[in-house]
Amino acid sequence: MGGELEHTVARLRFWGVLPAMTRCGSVLLISLITACCGAALTGCGPSLTNEFELLQAQQKTGSDVAEQKSGSGVMMASASGADPLRMPASAAALSSVGTPGSTGYKIGPADVLDISVFKVPELARTVMVDDTGTISIPLLGEVPAAGKTARELEHDLAKGLGAKYLQSPQVSVTIKEYNSQRVTIEGAVKTPGVHALKGKTSLLQLVALSGGLDTATSDSTAVIFRYTDGKRYAAKFDISAIKSGEAQDPPILPGDVVVANSSALKAAWADFLKALPVATFAALVL
Repeated sequence: MGGELEHTVARLRFWGVLPAMTRCGSVLLISLITACCGAALTGCGPSLTNEFELLQAQQKTGSDVAEQKSGSGVMMASASGADPLRMPASAAALSSVGTPGSTGYKIGPADVLDISVFKVPELARTVMVDDTGTISIPLLGEVPAAGKTARELEHDLAKGLGAKYLQSPQVSVTIKEYNSQRVTIEGAVKTPGVHALKGKTSLLQLVALSGGLDTATSDSTAVIFRYTDGKRYAAKFDISAIKSGEAQDPPILPGDVVVANSSALKAAWADFLKALPVATFAALVL
């Protein structure tokens, strides 16, 4: 019996039937995986809007949002066109206070400051805010800086120098590096991680800092999660639309968490290819 089986297999190999069966079986398996993934993704396309809306309101309209289960007061929005985004008043206030480069930016530990005094070059220096939130200034010693704007710190330094040492000093404070303000990006990017905001930064710039999207798995969308007044907000953006100029490039604020979304079909295909033995893959491409 064993001899007959070996003889049959040999004949199949000789006539090229066995390789064809292998290829057909592999193609059938791929087709099955594709069909299953396609069925799983049916109806899961993002419904993009240009306004922030309460998650509960989207639950009533049956919007397909993953955060619906949490009931944690998440705000969900998306940008698919060039219309301006309308954020809640509280979120707008946070933007003005927390955005690097704005006059309302609050200094924090590890930020680097350029300080100068008009006509007193000896006092000019570049300093880093230490872990305790202070800076060291000649004549004044340790001066609290964390939690203040550049204008507020200018006022404090001028007041301290004018009290004993200078007459009506004119102090200038410029934030050189915004190292205290960090954002996190994860998901379908090449180098996910935590980045310090060096200045005004947009979503596209943050993606670029992370090595760009992972084209093997990314579906070209990203979600920005943001806390404002103790509440969690989220907004979904189409990165391809931003690149083409069809949508605005949103600013990234300190503390934001950005998740680059993955396509389930792309991810499944990539995992399938990684799991294939070399011989099987060769049979697929022959």
